[in-house]
Amino acid sequence: MSSTQRHDEELRETGRRARRGVSPGFAVGLEFLRALGGIAVAPFRTAYYLAVRKRREADIRSDLAAEAPPLPAAASLRPLDGKTLGGRRLRIFIAAAEHSGEIHAANLIDALRKAAIDAGLEAPEFVGLGGAALEERGMVSIGNPGERAAMGFDGVLAALPYYLGMLRDAAEYFREKRPDLLIPVDSPALHVPLAHLAKRYGIPVAHFVTPQYWGWAPWRVKGYRNAVDLGLSILPFETSWYQRHGVNSKHIGHPLLDELNEIGAPLAGHAARTKELEAATPKGPLILLPGSREGVVKRNLPWMLDRVAELQARPEFKDLEAVLPHSRRDLDEVIESELAKSSARVRLAKGGLHKELALGTCALAVSGTVILDILPHRLPTVVLYRLKNNRGIWLRDHLFSVPWFTSVNLLANREVHPEFAFVDHGDGDRGEGKVNRDKVLFALTRALADTNWRKENLAGQDHAESRLGPPGAVARGAHAALEMLAEQRKAALKGQGVR
Repeated sequence: MSSTQRHDEELRETGRRARRGVSPGFAVGLEFLRALGGIAVAPFRTAYYLAVRKRREADIRSDLAAEAPPLPAAASLRPLDGKTLGGRRLRIFIAAAEHSGEIHAANLIDALRKAAIDAGLEAPEFVGLGGAALEERGMVSIGNPGERAAMGFDGVLAALPYYLGMLRDAAEYFREKRPDLLIPVDSPALHVPLAHLAKRYGIPVAHFVTPQYWGWAPWRVKGYRNAVDLGLSILPFETSWYQRHGVNSKHIGHPLLDELNEIGAPLAGHAARTKELEAATPKGPLILLPGSREGVVKRNLPWMLDRVAELQARPEFKDLEAVLPHSRRDLDEVIESELAKSSARVRLAKGGLHKELALGTCALAVSGTVILDILPHRLPTVVLYRLKNNRGIWLRDHLFSVPWFTSVNLLANREVHPEFAFVDHGDGDRGEGKVNRDKVLFALTRALADTNWRKENLAGQDHAESRLGPPGAVARGAHAALEMLAEQRKAALKGQGVR
């Protein structure tokens, strides 16, 4: 063992001895109290935000308008020096709390393994929180947050003991095993407390997919700044916002582009939409995308089906085909039940999202990551999000920091896809409910049949995708996380007088 490796091991053992006295149960209790404190002071933070809201909105609008930072191709990343990482096998803790996060985390494990081997090290040992997708990539799971995914306030309260127990198990692991690095993926509600725990035990943290605090309740960034050593952002305007708030942040690009490459998605893209516009007779179906969580589907799908039925009742759309691509077997019962109750003619396509998107004319979609799934197909999309109650309307009107909530619109810095967020009180053919329905129907009519509007929409989507940069986000993220670890280790050794 070299002198540098001995000093490295001594540092690790010193950290273990110094921190073993902190009880994991006590540490989790402190995080719980921190969360309760945040709830208690939320009214005061809200009042302060309202006082400075105009300035905050101006800042994010400036970020949206800025040029996207350049991104290197994954193949051009220079291998790290294994000596700067300690010259030994790394132990990395990965955490993913839901399905989409597990996909990113699984790819991240592959990228971290490759980066370590390229640096001349053994493949890392991976331990963490997650399900089968991560275990298949070689991670040892000590808990699975996805097993108890909670919807709504009552669901969160019922699952709270489970999540607190899982955090305690993670804290115990941090204290006893001292992993070299924690990389949580997305899901800040769980992973920011997890990051605080890791920091308490001296574990460096690189968070993959920075939270959208720039969109609403930006005061949360202070706690985030204290919890992470590096935030890995996936949208081009996020890094400048985070850096302005004192968070060490690096833009890596969007991991969805990696996933599309991996699955070989059959993309129609710009050329196919241009051909449709030249023919002026788009013939494909309307694609319905009602969300990926049960509560969201129940709130949005019946309303969406009613709009499809209204369109199909019109003479000009009497032959309109509608398709609902769906691959989540746990939502089969909910979706099939709503389809059975509706008069809309909708074909359920179980699996093959990108195959159906490539054949579509336009989409009616609930806001979410799926909007970026649609982007490579250049499918004109009407985006909606039905809010639960009037409190949601107030939050939308007073605490929302950005001019749009749809990712493509934010990337393009203009409304490319029409978007609607509202409460529908079911007030029949009058009032605000009718206004919202008429607006959505008008937007769908344009998306289906207005050639000039479709051309403008296509140009906006082209611009949005140009700002995403090339694939390779996962490789860039893995490289940045290990680079941060190497820099921290170098600084620690320098502080111990080791060169």
